[in-house]
Amino acid sequence: MGAHPPTSHAVPAAGEPGSGSADRSTDGLQAGLKNRHLSMIAIGGVIGAGLFVGSGAGIKAAGPGILLSYALTGLLVVLVMRMLGEMAAASPASGSFSAYADRALGRWAGFTIGWLYWFFWSVVLAVEATAAAAILTGWIPDVPQWAWALLVMIVLTGTNLVSVGSFGEFEFWFAGIKVVAIVIFIVVGALAIFGLPPGHHAVGTANLLGHGGFLPKGPGAILSGMLLVVFSFMGSEIVTLAASESPNPVAAVRKAVNSVIWRIALFYIGSIAVIVTLLPWDDPEVAKSPYVAVLKSLNIPGVDVVMDVVVLTAVLSCLNSGLYTASRMAFSLGERGDAPKSFATVNKGGVPAVAIWASVAFGFIATIFSYTSKDTIFQFLLNSSGAVALFVWLVICFSQLRMRRTIEREMPERLTVRMWLYPWLTYATIALIVFVVGYMFYDKDGREQMVLSVVAAVVVLAAGLVLQRRRPREAAAGRAAQAADTP
Repeated sequence: MGAHPPTSHAVPAAGEPGSGSADRSTDGLQAGLKNRHLSMIAIGGVIGAGLFVGSGAGIKAAGPGILLSYALTGLLVVLVMRMLGEMAAASPASGSFSAYADRALGRWAGFTIGWLYWFFWSVVLAVEATAAAAILTGWIPDVPQWAWALLVMIVLTGTNLVSVGSFGEFEFWFAGIKVVAIVIFIVVGALAIFGLPPGHHAVGTANLLGHGGFLPKGPGAILSGMLLVVFSFMGSEIVTLAASESPNPVAAVRKAVNSVIWRIALFYIGSIAVIVTLLPWDDPEVAKSPYVAVLKSLNIPGVDVVMDVVVLTAVLSCLNSGLYTASRMAFSLGERGDAPKSFATVNKGGVPAVAIWASVAFGFIATIFSYTSKDTIFQFLLNSSGAVALFVWLVICFSQLRMRRTIEREMPERLTVRMWLYPWLTYATIALIVFVVGYMFYDKDGREQMVLSVVAAVVVLAAGLVLQRRRPREAAAGRAAQAADTP
């Protein structure tokens, strides 16, 4: 087990989590995120571009029953976030769950899940840059798509390199636009459901229960729907990484964890409920673009342009936060000796410039593959990172099981956020995640993704074990240094 990453907001006192690390007050991450930044990151973190453009596939696969798929997946996220919040409130760290896995399960766990998470978000950079470029090319076709992708990556790299405050400011406005758009959509949709706009009548349950019933493709479609929506929830955990760069990380984490239930209920379940209530689930336009289909059915002018703006904002938000997240995970890995030490250095603005450039470099390479080898190399990258969300959630569960006992024993005052019904609800969450993983192996559409993700995890784990064997003295020294500050 390597050295713990110190908290970013302060150097803990002896005996506190992270106290064995050096003072980074002069050359470490800066507490540059304001409370409004963190609040909007927490709210907007659950609204990805996948909600706007990817939910149609889930509705097509499960019909109105997709609501149950979102509810079950949302329940998983709520439980996992509660566990992560418990650990983050007790010991804020730039590496979040990777740092906790390092402490609770061993260096191999922190190394593996940290690099897999970095890999996931670096691939996401390419996905979002390509998606943004496609929208911008539609507006200004004279500029080639690859040039738009390059421009988007350069601009957001620049904002991340300046300071964490500039990242927070961009994300504040990006997330704000997403939130306003979803709220307006739900309000307008709810009015239409009750027949309030002129020329419309109340739809009742005709679309929910008609067209084959609530579960037109059977109960099994609920699980198939879960496989399609599970990855759209990735990003909820970003606030626990960002909190370590705020003046009061414990309060920020507690607020984010307590609000995750209504955020998921409103933005995901609420908006999807509007769609499947207003329109037949088997409408081809719903599968293509559900939000646009609803707004078109209400005869709202300029809906295509409006949704393009909203989706572009969601894409840029995801790219912005993905770059931030990947760089902070790389920073944490560098601090623990599980990545090049240069990853743990920061520039004058207090941001890990080398870690940012490394993440961007991989993202650029993946973006090139998205144009030159879309169906081969790029598809391989997508599939091999596809199940990382489930791996992250499992690691969080097992880490919380171990850390909770030691926190209760050594510093119970740090338990300002508590997992409900510990440990039984944690065990139940693990069982549900394992069930979803097993179903992915069973499902023909999810099998390739799961197999390649497992292969990627095994390769990273093997690399971590080899690296640890080559540095036995350093590992032993790290464990000794951590003896006093591991909760």
